[in-house]
Amino acid sequence: MKGAEVLIASQVANFLTSLAPDPRKKLRAGIRGLAEDAGDIKDLVDDLSGYRRLRVGSFRVIYLETFKEGRAVRECVFAERRNVVYEIFARMLLSDLT
Repeated sequence: MKGAEVLIASQVANFLTSLAPDPRKKLRAGIRGLAEDAGDIKDLVDDLSGYRRLRVGSFRVIYLETFKEGRAVRECVFAERRNVVYEIFARMLLSDLT
């Protein structure tokens, strides 16, 4: 069985390029692992229900999983440090709705 397709939004790509080489390498490896369900993955709840998160050290990647032609597509939509990721992402979603 083929792994999932992993897409990266521009915010995630920009965040990756802002990191030092070692954390960038680890985070990229974690994101690549999403194709095979590898990593510390958890469903989000409450205001972020429907999204999932990948934990890579002190970083979190929020992604949305959909299915296209029977294959999982995981779109990484937001990445940031753990201490601010959920607050910023929830605020972004709220501003998109208003």
